Amino acid sequence: MQAAVYYGPNKLEVSDVPEPHPGPGEVKIKVGFNGICGTDLHEYYAGPIFIPTEPHPLTGQQLPLVMGHEFSGTITEVGEGVIGHSPGDRVAVEPLYRCDNCHSCRAGNYNICAQIGFHGLMSDGGMAEYTVVPQRMLHKLPDNVSLELGALVEPMSVAYHAASLGDVHPGETAMVFGAGPIGIGLWFALTGMGLEDVYVVEPSSTRRAAIEVLGARTLDPTAVDVPGFIADTTGGRGADAAYDAAGVEPAVQTALACIGARSPMVSVAIYEKPLTTPLLNLVMNESRIQGSLCYTSADYEAVIGLMSQGRYDTTGWVSTIALDDVLDEGFEALHAGTKMKVLIDPSAQVLR
Repeated sequence: MQAAVYYGPNKLEVSDVPEPHPGPGEVKIKVGFNGICGTDLHEYYAGPIFIPTEPHPLTGQQLPLVMGHEFSGTITEVGEGVIGHSPGDRVAVEPLYRCDNCHSCRAGNYNICAQIGFHGLMSDGGMAEYTVVPQRMLHKLPDNVSLELGALVEPMSVAYHAASLGDVHPGETAMVFGAGPIGIGLWFALTGMGLEDVYVVEPSSTRRAAIEVLGARTLDPTAVDVPGFIADTTGGRGADAAYDAAGVEPAVQTALACIGARSPMVSVAIYEKPLTTPLLNLVMNESRIQGSLCYTSADYEAVIGLMSQGRYDTTGWVSTIALDDVLDEGFEALHAGTKMKVLIDPSAQVLR
């Protein structure tokens, strides 16, 4: 079968690899769509970072391996002992490996497992025609949720988990910094939770236009005094939660200047540079910074439920490509900023 195999920085090749088969407790999936994540870009241009160069303790796999951890597909074969799933089931995959033994796992917070692994980063993943996963990673898709949306459940669950940690409710005000895929996911999650006053702060006119088409209200931080606007809009109360999906210091500084007393700034970004943000505002307001990592099965089910209600829309920000185009139309286009979100369709033929 064809798969995108990662060998190291700037070396990703689409080549023939053996087709996998499920062992006990596993299922084989014909991949419908696989999204390219920001983490994948970091691995390609600067890695290996998370991809192991020695056998991972939970998967036993290491470089080189097939990338891809944001995917959906159709079950084609089930291994011994698999119950509740059958060939033909359409599924989204929650790609986390966890140890089940560390303190976080025992407390139910397996998304911060001490030995956490990802299918497609610590094992052969979904940038392929087929892949094999443990049964417990599966989430069935309703008939009215497409495989395209199914491949977005993973990043949208990252955003939903972060949105939940902000503990905001209908009638309150939330802010999202950054209108990339996770920022868009935050807006979907917050509005899906019933919030009407959600403001997306984004300096890029292209990204503002993309999320405005979906119905979002945006603020251009290069043209608007964002903290002043929020103070006026909320009668001086400030935002009830702010979410940083931008990962740059100006966004953090502005977010901390916007949140109200005892309110959180939830960080769901990866920071490539150290932050020097002063914390005086946190002290004076008794506000806080809250980290957010990954998701749990509850977040997956919540996102799939909202998708079934028609709350997610791919218009204007999601592109689909063939596996053979993974470098030029995928990684390079995302790196250059000419596309926002790319889904690989392993069954698509390249049109030249």
